[in-house]
Amino acid sequence: MARLFRKKAGKRKGLWQRVVDFANTDVRVAVTGVDQSGLERLEEQLIAADFGVDASLALVDRVEELNRTGRVRSDGLARALGGGIREILNEVAQPELRSAPEGPTVYLFVGVNGVGKTTTVAKVAQRVRAEGRSVLLAAADTFRAGAVEQLRVWAERVGAEFVGGQDAGDPAAVAYDAIDAAERRGIDVVLVDTAGRLHTHRHLMAELEKVHRVIAKRLPGAPHETLIVLDATVGQNALRQVEAFQAVTELSGIVLAKMDSSGKGGVVVALAKEYGLPVKLIGTGESLDDLAEFDPVDFVQSVVGG
Repeated sequence: MARLFRKKAGKRKGLWQRVVDFANTDVRVAVTGVDQSGLERLEEQLIAADFGVDASLALVDRVEELNRTGRVRSDGLARALGGGIREILNEVAQPELRSAPEGPTVYLFVGVNGVGKTTTVAKVAQRVRAEGRSVLLAAADTFRAGAVEQLRVWAERVGAEFVGGQDAGDPAAVAYDAIDAAERRGIDVVLVDTAGRLHTHRHLMAELEKVHRVIAKRLPGAPHETLIVLDATVGQNALRQVEAFQAVTELSGIVLAKMDSSGKGGVVVALAKEYGLPVKLIGTGESLDDLAEFDPVDFVQSVVGG
């Protein structure tokens, strides 16, 4: 993951580096430390870098607290921010995807349109296959034209089993049938792809709630992960998406797609602080192997140097 952030250092500077530059180049900070005006500017920079209000206030409070024991100057500010970000991320860190103690493990993927959800499902399938486990892809996106066939092609490419429904069919029935098929065939992991939807699509949100409910009823303990796929480039919109999907499903983690094309890393901290959701995987490119586990220590070191 460090390689990813080093590779994109120039693109990242527009957001993250503004915070670091404030710490390293602001003359008043370097000489006299962070005063009240500096704290206000720091808060503005953090919010502009997509940390969100809650995380930004927590980080500024941390710097202010350290100020009481001695004025925080440039080098200390960078360390304070890095330490505060690590604390926020470590509170929710769950790097490994959960597995069922027996029988098939079921992962449900949700998200809005156009975030790369189906491609992410294929990447996770590739990862599961590379670990030596069998996998079945369930095309529960019966809403978008061509979605079932698209996932079928991905299944063939990664060597996965496949269950799909008819266009405009019942996605919950597809998920149910996929678990049935996995049990019969002795499949280790079932990945359920769902239609992209906005919170304003009330019938689709109700449909997603039904999919989750049917999976849980069909296989106790499932879905073992409900992962929302987010586009790293959308910044604060990611928070609204999580809020909407959390209302109808029990989200357990985040897959942050398109991290290779974004400098908006602050949203990772905002999501952890406001929703207690860990980022479990990040998309680092377009190929099937471009998926990495999210490492909080590596992340902080790469973007803040703390």
